[in-house]
Amino acid sequence: MKTTTLAAPTTALLTALCALPSFTSAFYLPGVAPTSYKPGARVPLNVNSIKPLASQQDARLYSVMAYDYYTEKFGFCQPDGGPKYVAESLGSILFGDRIMSSPFELNMARNESCKSLCEVTYDRPAAHFVNKRIMQGYALNWLIDGLPAGQLTIEQMTDTTFYSPGFAIGQGSATDPDSAAFFNNHYEIQIEYHEVNGDPEQLRVVGVIVQPWSKDYGGAEPRCQEDYPPLVLREDDEKGTPVRFTYSVYWTRSETAWATRWDKYLHVYDPKIHWFSLINSAVVVVFLTITVSSVLFRALKKDIARYNRLDQINLDDLSGTSALDEDGVQEDSGWKLVHGDVFRAPSHPLLLSIFLGNGAQLFVMTGFTICFALLGFLSPSNRGSLGTLMILLYTLLSFVGGYTSARVYKSLGGEKWRLNIGLTPVLVPGIVFGTFFFLNLFLWANQAAGAVPITTMFVIVAIWFVISVPLSLGGSWFGFRSRAIEPPVRTNQIPRQIPPTTTYLKPLPSMLLVGILPFGAIFVELYFIMSSIWFSKIYYMFGFLFLCYGLMIITCAAVTVLMVYFLLCSENYHWQWRSFLAAGMSAGYIFANALIYLVSKLSLGGLSGTVLYIGYSALLSFLFFILTGSIGFFASWWFVQKIYKSIKID
Repeated sequence: MKTTTLAAPTTALLTALCALPSFTSAFYLPGVAPTSYKPGARVPLNVNSIKPLASQQDARLYSVMAYDYYTEKFGFCQPDGGPKYVAESLGSILFGDRIMSSPFELNMARNESCKSLCEVTYDRPAAHFVNKRIMQGYALNWLIDGLPAGQLTIEQMTDTTFYSPGFAIGQGSATDPDSAAFFNNHYEIQIEYHEVNGDPEQLRVVGVIVQPWSKDYGGAEPRCQEDYPPLVLREDDEKGTPVRFTYSVYWTRSETAWATRWDKYLHVYDPKIHWFSLINSAVVVVFLTITVSSVLFRALKKDIARYNRLDQINLDDLSGTSALDEDGVQEDSGWKLVHGDVFRAPSHPLLLSIFLGNGAQLFVMTGFTICFALLGFLSPSNRGSLGTLMILLYTLLSFVGGYTSARVYKSLGGEKWRLNIGLTPVLVPGIVFGTFFFLNLFLWANQAAGAVPITTMFVIVAIWFVISVPLSLGGSWFGFRSRAIEPPVRTNQIPRQIPPTTTYLKPLPSMLLVGILPFGAIFVELYFIMSSIWFSKIYYMFGFLFLCYGLMIITCAAVTVLMVYFLLCSENYHWQWRSFLAAGMSAGYIFANALIYLVSKLSLGGLSGTVLYIGYSALLSFLFFILTGSIGFFASWWFVQKIYKSIKID
């Protein structure tokens, strides 16, 4: 069975590459064509990995491990000939989807009651395993015609009804370990279908709800409409607990069109908070931008006028009391004083240029991904499309990373150009891949469904070295052949001594002050993204994300430029790394927020779950550090170039 799954990424990636030009001509933007069934036709029910959901008692998550549906200890019924894997995209596999066939027989518009699947006996170890998963709130994930089977949920805050994907494998309370765990072995499958243009011969699935029940049939012939005591898997019985699995199917005609069937699943949690957060961030960014612009423009206009008037006075050889004394301006004061050192190469220019190249690559990739999602190309109906597109874009944009890194390194006067060319496509992706591989070992050790197969790892490495590295090398070649960005002033041979600075301009305080503002612009949206990742909720609010991304860029650039201006006014010309680290400090706040989220929303008792959560949070924070740091550096570089071009230097 593993061979089928491991070969899927290659096929899926080639299919995605071949189908990419046809997306614009498709009549249904999300990219999944509808399937029409005739009455009585077989409708496939596929099963996905078993994932934990938040507890209904305290809204906490007690595990982050996912398991294959047909994990032996779960004992679920298998189809004749064994389950077969369904081809998945690369992004779907990386995000933990493991879709397989099932023994359920569903026939379009044909109601069936109390059908038996199989009978399984759970021994003591299997009973303990399943009971523990029940207490941790694990849920089954089925797919019927691509739609997730879920439960009808009513949100109390807004009193809205929606379909929540996944349904519990049993009832139990993690907060009360003495309570019994009831195992669900009967499923009422309620399916809504729609007639295409009123044609009773063309029917489409537009909604799926599953109501699970726990029924201890006691060895008798099951009669699902009757009341039975709940089923408990006994851990103290050496003979084991026999369990009979049954299901019923009920079809209901619906007016919901196929194109809008996902509307029932795409629920906006706390929409007022979203709008309040967006308006609040926008107001803060507008006031911040106006403040920074007014302060800088007024101060710079005054500084430049004084510096240029001073130079004119010196050229005319005026004597006596001049405008110098009236204005209180001396030639050796302010940010002009460090004009001979401000463009001095920073320490470790090679590492800085590599980070900036990868940051530019991430910046463009993130922008394109959000735009594609905003236009509707990344529909949740096309599973894994988000991850696949991100990998595809990051790979193709390696040319941008190589070009940016090479040109920045050349402009900084770097001489180890071979190292720059070689390390740009290897260093940052290598850190990411190495961390991902290390965390994947924990998933392999726990036999979790989220573990990426080894052949998928080989596919990623092949994409990396066959496509990404050559594109980066090509970009670096063009970057080194391009003209270096020349500074507007000459650099002195002997560096100036930097005087003591005020507290808020020291490295750590300035980083903390600058980093918190970009983090504040995305804080609320970050909460919903984390809930989507760890609580298996569908995230589709890309309009909010697009606006928050723009606000974050503006905030990051504005506060970094303001810090660099104050830094230069204090005669400190080491602005390159300071701007990168200060803007990148927002990633530190993101990691700290993840730790707070771990304490407040998660209860991961095992070491593996905690390591996985912290590891993936650190990995995402590292990528965000590269992204925001690059935004801060390039904004500061542009600012420094502009102001020193505006003054006359002897």
